[in-house]
Amino acid sequence: MTANQKMDACPGESGRHVWHPISEQHTFRGPAHRGCRASATIYRLRTEESNLTAASPESPAAREHNGSEPRVPRGLILLLAAACGIIVANVYYTQPLAGPIGQALGLSVGGTGLIVTLTQIGYGLGLLFVVPLGDLVETRRLVLVALAVSFAALMLAATATHAAVFLLASLIVGISSTAVQVLVPYAAHLAPVYERGKVVGQVMSGLLIGIMLSRPAASMVDDLWGWKAIFYVAAGFMALIGIALAWSLPPRRPQSGEPYLKLLASMVRLYRNTPVLRRRAYYQALLFGAFTLFWTTSPLLLAGPEFHFTQRGIALFALAGVAGAFAAPLAGHLADRGFSRTATGIAMGSVLCGFLLTRIPHTDPWLSIGLLTTGAILLDFGVSSSLVIGQRAIYTLGAEYRSRLNGLFMATFFAGGAVCSAVGAWAYERGGWGLASLIGIVLPLAGLAYFATEKAHS
Repeated sequence: MTANQKMDACPGESGRHVWHPISEQHTFRGPAHRGCRASATIYRLRTEESNLTAASPESPAAREHNGSEPRVPRGLILLLAAACGIIVANVYYTQPLAGPIGQALGLSVGGTGLIVTLTQIGYGLGLLFVVPLGDLVETRRLVLVALAVSFAALMLAATATHAAVFLLASLIVGISSTAVQVLVPYAAHLAPVYERGKVVGQVMSGLLIGIMLSRPAASMVDDLWGWKAIFYVAAGFMALIGIALAWSLPPRRPQSGEPYLKLLASMVRLYRNTPVLRRRAYYQALLFGAFTLFWTTSPLLLAGPEFHFTQRGIALFALAGVAGAFAAPLAGHLADRGFSRTATGIAMGSVLCGFLLTRIPHTDPWLSIGLLTTGAILLDFGVSSSLVIGQRAIYTLGAEYRSRLNGLFMATFFAGGAVCSAVGAWAYERGGWGLASLIGIVLPLAGLAYFATEKAHS
């Protein structure tokens, strides 16, 4: 049976087809029936919209869960959101401080770029090699070990007097910070299906706020006490969060008993056999690419001759993006109610409008700042919304694969962001904000063009 053929249901029989992306086989759970042909080598997964609609509050499945699955305690959701925001901030502290750190450690201009690059490389390695352990190792233990490693790496960075030591610490900080991508699927595991998107959105809003606040916080701490202080502060937060999580997290032991290398090898088949994962990852790669391009080039624009912003002024501008992070719970709620396609289109349109606003011709510099600020809010609104909807979609595909799916999803769009960050810097050097923002417009347009094929594809 081919991928384009539908499986024949057994009329009058209760049961369901279950797709296993690793083994590439179907099983039928329910009473046996002679007329049921329940196995195939390749079968297209249910479309995302069907998954989400089935889990909406009005559906029979949701009503069944409403009575049997307890809600996640509000305090635990807030703790997970705070933990994600505080941990992921470690990846971004060095971005505004690369210059002072490089100067203090005697790095060349090219060597200074490695400070940020190695942290990002470490995070990418963690997504591919640490996050999949969430399907193998008990979640609380894995997170606490990662936080202990992060604490040690941050202390090493704070006390480093040689460039090589600091660069090694930066790499380890990036790897260990992927603990956040173990906690997000864990939150999805705790949540009942009828409000999974809402819970994931609330946790992701904490993560996104952490990203947005990390850069201005690092600049302000550096201004007060020097660049080393932010690493001491971050290490202290790792210790506090570790204690809180050790006390509060319910244990969760994954069902997979596969060896680690086999677990990694299975990710290739998961990526190949899960069209929802690929589609959502490509959407997010384009939108996150626009996000990184904007936040790479807009500080250059504000510090330039048109605006003459100081480092503190740029930090205050970055705070505007925090407003967009509050879209995450709303997007998750819409996905829970079966409106993921509509919300995805709105998210992409929001990113597009954010860039278009910055290109409105005028001569008033204050109006320019206002349009740029509004554009930043719309951009962050769209990117955070699409991220939560994408995670909500892939988390419905199977708890036993959830960490691997999340690692693949995050690694794909993270790579898109890294490429577009480099492209943005090149574009700004060659053509200023005009060329950079033009590329920023093309990215969500490409996403919308691909999004337009979703209905026909489904």
